[in-house]
Amino acid sequence: MNAAWQGILVPFLGTSLGAAGVFFMKKELSRGVQKVLTGFAAGVMVAASIWSLLIPAMEQSNGMGRLSFLPAVIGFWLGTLFLLLLDHVIPHLHMYADKAEGPRSHLAKTTMMVLAVTLHNIPEGMAVGVVYAGLLAGGSTITAGAAMALSLGIAIQNFPEGAIISMPLHAQGKNKPRAFLDGVLSGAVEPAGAVLVLLAAEKLTPWMPYFLSFAAGAMLYVVVEELIPEMSEGEHSNIGVVMFAVGFTLMMALDVGLG
Repeated sequence: MNAAWQGILVPFLGTSLGAAGVFFMKKELSRGVQKVLTGFAAGVMVAASIWSLLIPAMEQSNGMGRLSFLPAVIGFWLGTLFLLLLDHVIPHLHMYADKAEGPRSHLAKTTMMVLAVTLHNIPEGMAVGVVYAGLLAGGSTITAGAAMALSLGIAIQNFPEGAIISMPLHAQGKNKPRAFLDGVLSGAVEPAGAVLVLLAAEKLTPWMPYFLSFAAGAMLYVVVEELIPEMSEGEHSNIGVVMFAVGFTLMMALDVGLG
């Protein structure tokens, strides 16, 4: 159980360390650097969705024979639709965007930027919680190594994410401690969501394939709707594609190597 609690805190630590970059770097991250970091994060999330979530979901449904894909398909679509719903009911502003999404709001621009990152962190927290819930419940194809691989992969991609949120906030006028705190808080939803899932571990066991694929659908929604457009925006988008491949192969290697 202690390993599970440690595992769900690892991604949050990655966000916090990245947000701390505001104390050590004088200038806002350049557009090119942000493309590099966003492409890397997208690659990690896609690989994690496949190897840590969708493949285990189908393996756990082997008893259904040729229909073993069905729980993964249903869960995947539920996760996609859940993020689509959140996208429409939570006001938020994506990086580089001039117009906010969601319902009309009088929130400050910086607040809506934090909400955008928080929205995108929800499925990551759920993914970690579901994987550790499956590990604790036993009788599944999830190993301690695979669960830690997912935590480490998300922590690695959270590191640049923390910097991407805290440094622009400082550049727009917030002092460094406040910008750091906002960066940290944007990632707080991850351990909170993971803990809620973890506490319900025993009850989730029969439905684990659905929850694993639900997290995958939600994560891939974020990648396609937010990260890929950001890494491809403007000129020289090929660097984002290259870093996508780097993130993808790193997460794949972690999952297979540790699993």
